Formats: sequence, structure tokens, C-alpha cells
Amino acid sequence: MSRTASPSTSKPYGLSRVCTTWGMAKSTHYWRCKASVRTRLRPGPKGFHSDEELHVNICRVIEESPFTGEGYRKIWARLRFQGIRTSPRRTLRIMREHGLLAFQRPGSPHGPKAHDGTIKTATVDEIWGTDMTTTMTVLEGNASVFFAVDHCSLECLGIHAAKPGTRFEALEPIRQGVRHSFGAFGLKVAQGLTLRHDNGSQYVSDVFQDEIAFLGIKSSPSYVREPQGNGIAERFVRILKENLLWVRHFDTVEEMRLALLEFKEIYNREWIVGRHGYKTPAQVRKEQTAPVSEAA
Repeated sequence: MSRTASPSTSKPYGLSRVCTTWGMAKSTHYWRCKASVRTRLRPGPKGFHSDEELHVNICRVIEESPFTGEGYRKIWARLRFQGIRTSPRRTLRIMREHGLLAFQRPGSPHGPKAHDGTIKTATVDEIWGTDMTTTMTVLEGNASVFFAVDHCSLECLGIHAAKPGTRFEALEPIRQGVRHSFGAFGLKVAQGLTLRHDNGSQYVSDVFQDEIAFLGIKSSPSYVREPQGNGIAERFVRILKENLLWVRHFDTVEEMRLALLEFKEIYNREWIVGRHGYKTPAQVRKEQTAPVSEAA
């Protein structure tokens, strides 16, 4: 079909457009093309489970997961949690054969980076990221959603929904996170913490900057028009939209706020992070803070 000419432009549709229409990753198409000319199976042991059994288990894991859009590595990790041992490459192959891979939208080419390095940290409560998004409610119209997330464990530390998207509402997730991580709310209680945010009017306002300075938090604005600088928070926005805001309807802002708090608990308890050995955000925080609590 990618070679079929469009009746309006007389030009081929193109592989990217066809795959987008079919909801299929381009890598899956290429793999199927190679599979059609494959003459022999890959050598080596096949493991304890047949391909048919693994396919059934993979489908079950995908259905049981509370999240959408998880890649083959996380599906492989969830299989291991249930005692089903196989390799990541075999999991990838079976998901490709049955069209189970998460569809990835092609991104636009990026220019030179404004900065080099990484925003990931090795310990919790070193850098937090905060951002906002908007959505619609059935009865009350537009609503603003604010949140804060840890750059190490990816834990959602605070989340809030309100009708107005003001600087006062933007502070609520930070207050929730400070009480959660530092156990109090007061002068310099979060000393040593850095807060990454964009250059939105809520975050550069005097009210917002004065309060985080009162808490001892260092402000770290990202570069203008460089969302990668706040990439941890931007990634959480996608998770939030794909698993809650785009799949549920809310009549009121208060109903949404309660659903966001419930989602935060599920996310912190069940979302798994590959770079931490497929542990959940709650597990990462518990492992890093438990020695401190025992020493105290």
C-alpha cells in the first residue's frame, strides 16, 4: 500500500503514513518483511515455554497491567515477576509477530542541543520536576492539572487539579511533595533540593519563587523552547494522559482531582522503571530512605 499512488496527488502514500493509519510501528513492518524470506529458525534453546504459551501470557500481562503503552522490556519484566522466564529478545519477537508492540509516533528532527548532560539523578529528593497540563471536564469546562515528580525514582510526589491555572495552584503539588518527603512544612525544610520547571508565568512569578525559596528549594528553570530540559516531567505528562486523562471523562474538577490522587498511588506502587532494575518508584524510595531511617 505504501507504493499505491494517491488519487489526489498522484504520489505514493509512503510507509510512515501507512503505518500511522494502520496503528503499527515501522519496525514491525520491516520485521515482517524479513520474516517472510527467513529460511531457518534462530539457533539455540527455546526455553521452558513454547511461543504459543508465551503469547497467551504476554496478552494476559498486557490486559492486567493498569498502564498502556508499555514496551517489550517492561512486559518481559512483568513476566519475570510472575515466574515466567524468557529473554527480552524473544519477548520482542513474539510481540512483533502478533502486533502487540506499542505504537510510537514519529518525532520531528531536532536541532543542536542547548546543553549537554543528563537531568537524571542517582538519589531521591535531589531534583524534582514540575509542570502542568490542561484538559476538559463535562460540566465545568477547562481544568488545569499540576504535578511534581522525582528525577531519580520517577515518583509522583504531588498532583492537583483546579479550575484556574494560577501560581497558587501550581504550588500545591510542591507542598504535597515537601510534606511527603521531608515530613514537615517550614523554613528551609527542603534545603538542598532543586526544582526544575519551565518558564511558564506560574513558575517565574514572585509568589512561586518566594515560597520555594522559603522552603530552601533552589529554582532551576529549563532553557526556553527546550522541553528536553524538563524531560522527566514531560514524560510523566504523557503517562498521565495515556492512562487517565485521555481514557476517562470527568463531570467536575473535584471528581478529576480525586481521580488524580488515586492514580498517583497506583502509579507509585505499580509503575516499573527499567533503569532501576524494573522496580517501582515506591520501592526505589524505600530502599534509599530505609538506611537513613534505621540510622536515625
